[in-house]
Parts: sequence; structure tokens; C-alpha cells
Amino acid sequence: MTPFFQTLVSDRFGALLRKEFEQIRRDRRLTLSLIVPPILQLLLFSVVLNATVSDLRLGVIDDSRTAQSRDLVASLTESRSFRLAGYYYAVDQLGDAISRGKLDAGVVIPRDFARDLERGRPVTVQLLLNAMNANTATIARSYAQGVISTWDEGLPRSGLHARFAQVNTVAVSRRGQAIMTRAFLFNPGLISSWFVITGILGLLIILNGSIVASAAMVKEREAGTIEQLVMSPATTSEIIIAKMAPLFVLLLLMVIVATAFIRFAFNVPFHGNLLVIFCGASLCILSGIALGTVIATFSRSAQQAQLTSFFVNPLLTTASGAVTPAEAVPHWLQPLVFINPIRHFSVIARSNMIKGTGFTPLWPNFLVLGLFTLMLVVLSVWRFRKMLS
Repeated sequence: MTPFFQTLVSDRFGALLRKEFEQIRRDRRLTLSLIVPPILQLLLFSVVLNATVSDLRLGVIDDSRTAQSRDLVASLTESRSFRLAGYYYAVDQLGDAISRGKLDAGVVIPRDFARDLERGRPVTVQLLLNAMNANTATIARSYAQGVISTWDEGLPRSGLHARFAQVNTVAVSRRGQAIMTRAFLFNPGLISSWFVITGILGLLIILNGSIVASAAMVKEREAGTIEQLVMSPATTSEIIIAKMAPLFVLLLLMVIVATAFIRFAFNVPFHGNLLVIFCGASLCILSGIALGTVIATFSRSAQQAQLTSFFVNPLLTTASGAVTPAEAVPHWLQPLVFINPIRHFSVIARSNMIKGTGFTPLWPNFLVLGLFTLMLVVLSVWRFRKMLS
């Protein structure tokens, strides 16, 4: 029988384990903090961190005042991307409304709009965007171009033989056309919450694991129970495993509840194997607990532990690719992305849930996640031993 297995079946370890579970049972706030807040965070983050932009306030200058111009405005406002906020009679008024934040976009339809369409002449429609928020402006421009292109394709069917030109686009001849048919794999409805919520799961595991582990460790140091454990006949290995085991069980319960919430509340498909998710989540939980233990060994109070977590957790969150694509992280932060456990668990969760990917294609992510977890566990054990000595 190996020493590690002997530690797990020893009476001293059983007594320590019962003591830790009893202590957590008396601290109901700790149990609730591992289950209730993650569910609320999943709900809030998936709604707030949504890249879809809708109901942009649109101002219109319609100098044409024809059926064709009204049809174009109706196409823009019926797309749910824009909401008609009012008509204006001068470009200066429209620009002033955009600069004051009353409008998000504006469209200017020229006087000869309908006549040029009927004669087959190119027509230019001006689109004004508030670029203070560059991301919203880019998305709004894409929406407007898509709506105008769709409206332009319907012109020949109405008996009008016209060519419609957009601002900042290259004119394409209709003599030979290549029609592109789009096929959205794995997410046909382009539901952005599927990407966000599967990444937030790993983020919550690491953050909650590190915060709760560091808080519990510092609390015991302040209460003086660490010194009592040192005086007991239990070995350092038994103390460390007994400290980690209850938190691991509670965090794994949190993962089960959060996974069920993701499946039934957000209708995220589960095409893969839940065992793959739980294996990745187990490694992620150990990483979070080990990280919190390391932070606690460098802290002498709860305030110091929280301040240290403030410098560590945001860095892991930013370079994780959980809520934004990892490719958008700056080049000098890419090495941190490569070893970030949140990043690799996000890949595992998304690939397994949405794409149905098995363990074999995901073994590089499991390898890096396992090595990072092992490194953190070894570091936490070493620091904990040093603290006890």
C-alpha cells in the first residue's frame, strides 16, 4: 500500500476530514457563496456581456420623400437593429443630435434618390455614425450595409433596373455575380450567449475557488486553529488534503448546478460527454484552490488576501479568452494565454458542449491544464509546509 493511499484511509485523516466538513457546515455563508452567487453571475454576465447591438436610435433626413425612400427607411427600422428616433431637415441638426448622444446613427437620403434609381444611375446614401464607441459604430455600419444590400437585391423584382452604390464600398458589376451562401456550423442561430456562458463557467471556478480557499485559510490563521493542527499527530500531507477536499466537493457541486443551469436556462446544446467537462472542471477546481492557498500563505490578514487576489485574478481574467476571443489579447500577453487554466477549460467546455468534441482532440488542453494544476498544487504544498514550520 502506497504512503498516499495510507494517508487517505488513516483514522487521523478521517478525523481531519470530518472536522473540515463540520466547520464548513457551521459556516452557511461559505456554502451559499459557492452555489448562489455563481448562478447569479452566470445569468448576469451572459446578458450583459452580449455582443449583439439592437435598437440603435436612427435619425433620418429624407430629401426625396418618395415611396422608394420610405421603403428604405422602413427596411432599416424593421430590422430590429435600428429604431426610428425622428426625422430631421438639415445635416447640421442631425450631426448635432448625434454629437449630443440623442442619436446613435443617421441616414441622409438625397433629393434625386428615386429618379436616379428609375434611370439606373448610381445612388449614394450617406450614413452618419457616432464613433465614440468604435465597436458599436462598426457593428452598426455592418448592420446598415447588410440591410441596404438586401433592399438593393429586391429592386429588380419590383421592376426597377437600378444600381445601388454604398459609401466606402467598391462598386461591383452585375454582369457576372458570385453568390455566397453562408452556413453557420455548430451555432446556426448565432447566439452569442453560448460563447460567453461557456467561458464564464471556467472563470467562476477559478475566481470562486481562489477567493474561498484564501479566505478560509486566512480565517483559520487569524483564529489560531492552524497552530492547533501543527500540535496534532497529523502529518502535513493529511492536513493539506483535508483542507482541500471539502472545498473541492463544494466547488464540484457548484459545477454540477451551473452546468444544469447552462443547459436548461440558456438551452446550450450538449453534444459531447459530461465526463470530459467534469474532468476539465476538476483540474480547474484544483488550480483555483491551489492558487487561493498560495495567496493565503503570502497574506497575514483577509484584507491582504483580497488585495493580492485583486492583482492576480483580473490578469487571469483578461488573458483567458473567456468573454472575448483569445486572439484579441495583445501579443505580449499571449504567453500568459497559453498557460492560463481558464483559457484551456473554456476551449474544453465550448468544444465538448457545442461541437461534441471528445477527449482525443482536446488532449493538448488537458495536458497544459494538468501541468499548470500540478505546478500550482506543488507550490501551494511547499508554501503551506513552510508556513506550518
